Amino acid sequence: MLYGITDLTTFVLGTVFIVLLPGPNSLYVMTIASRRGVAAGYKSAGGIFIGDTILMILAATGMASLLQNVPALFLVLKYAGAAYLAWLGFGLLRSALATWKGQDTAETDAPPIETSSPLHTALIISLMNPKAIFFFVSFFIQFVSPDYAHPALSFLILGVIVQICSAIYLSALIFGGAHLANYFSRRRRLSAATTGGVGSMFIGFSLKMADASLN
Repeated sequence: MLYGITDLTTFVLGTVFIVLLPGPNSLYVMTIASRRGVAAGYKSAGGIFIGDTILMILAATGMASLLQNVPALFLVLKYAGAAYLAWLGFGLLRSALATWKGQDTAETDAPPIETSSPLHTALIISLMNPKAIFFFVSFFIQFVSPDYAHPALSFLILGVIVQICSAIYLSALIFGGAHLANYFSRRRRLSAATTGGVGSMFIGFSLKMADASLN
């Protein structure tokens, strides 16, 4: 046992697997990078990092258990998150339709994903994402020994591992998204179809979020 961590290898492998699972966090970061560039992509990644850090602290201090003990609180969070993702998704669908018709986006209402702050939006998505909440409430805390004298150090090490894995993955998505932006910029209808597909995925994630459970 290293610094109160009961099974570091299993934690690292589990973290990598969970980080690689498609979710609203990673989709949002890639979408922002493809539409607004690398710098905006890293701003959205910053929102994910902050959100995950907040969830880690809540899990480490035991406050996240409130979500299990007070089901109404979890219901409020998941339905608010689902509504927010649906709002972003429908905005992208409207933008895709306008692009397909050859309309100037300046002539139509810009989708929320274009006008909102990438960091703030990503932070909201992260904090309301049941996948992230489940990870930190049910998985993250299991790898710290209750007998270790300095559990804060254990959680700090685990948290750094999570953020490193997340940073590597999100960086790949950001540069991949920026590369795709150059390709799609010369193909209007393909760009519109892709935007519509992303919007549909956001709506799909909102439906999954509304049906999520911590059990």
